Amino acid sequence: MLPLPPSARHPRAGAIWLGSGVGTPVILDCDPGHDDAIAILLAAADPAIDLLAITTVAGNQTVDKTTLNARRMCTVAGITGVPIAAGCAGPLTGTLRVAADVHGESGLDGPAFGPPTVGEDRAHAVELIHRILDTHPAPVTLVPTGPLTNIALLFTRYPGDAAKVAEIVLMGGSLDRGNVTPYAEFNIFTDPEAAAIVLAGAAPVTFCGLNVTHQALVTPEVVARLERLSELGRVCAELMTFFGSTYRRLWGFAAPPLHDPVAVARVIDPTLVPCVDAYVEIELHGKHTRGATVVDHHFSLGRPANARVAMSLDVPRFWDHVVNAVARLSAAR
Repeated sequence: MLPLPPSARHPRAGAIWLGSGVGTPVILDCDPGHDDAIAILLAAADPAIDLLAITTVAGNQTVDKTTLNARRMCTVAGITGVPIAAGCAGPLTGTLRVAADVHGESGLDGPAFGPPTVGEDRAHAVELIHRILDTHPAPVTLVPTGPLTNIALLFTRYPGDAAKVAEIVLMGGSLDRGNVTPYAEFNIFTDPEAAAIVLAGAAPVTFCGLNVTHQALVTPEVVARLERLSELGRVCAELMTFFGSTYRRLWGFAAPPLHDPVAVARVIDPTLVPCVDAYVEIELHGKHTRGATVVDHHFSLGRPANARVAMSLDVPRFWDHVVNAVARLSAAR
């Protein structure tokens, strides 16, 4: 059994937030990050989801920064009553490589955020997830949109927790090329050992990879829809404008892809993100392919399916859900 990192905080005494009881119970495990920031808003505001907690992990930036960014987004959106807990500060093995070139030094460059008023739970993310799974009356869906370190550590420390998970719907991997190496997507590449542990576990896994998330382009029309909503919409537009500038500079995208909310959308309505059953493995050793997701959706390897893999995205309905979520949060302010 892997121990919790030395920085793990003691669990806070008292009741665990059990959500509203309406919608699919979800824990969002993320590394904000511009696309994670919008995923937080979508998960908190769409009526199809009952957001039980937000946990953070090192990935797009250090865990201190990703946790601060989750608190910042909840503050500007008026999201309260949902615990936010910091998790692992680096991958299970190796050295953390953050994405400051994409998300900036803060991990959420663009808008000028004031001090957050939403606090941080003192529990380590792994302990908070465990306690929620242990006390919630129904199986919970985990939606990891960053490296899978927290989830792998959870299943290593508490193997029985997999039976309390309805499914894991993650943003990660790709049927095609990668975005940090030629074949590896960032979240899986950052901690491929963790991804392999999660995939080998007992909980059902759905991959929403780059082949689908690259369809969720933040076009000027989308930015304009957000800007027209409210002050929160304008914050989102500023985030997307900065995000777009880095994607143009690094990869030549005319509009940036909004990766992480696609996994949330799959939970909201599976018809938004159709999937197929496939056999998937995580490449751990290849000199040029470490962190790649090997997706055998034609079953040429003769192995049975062990995951669902997203194949397409209903783009107009996806953006309607995102914009409507921001509008709901704006109206509740």
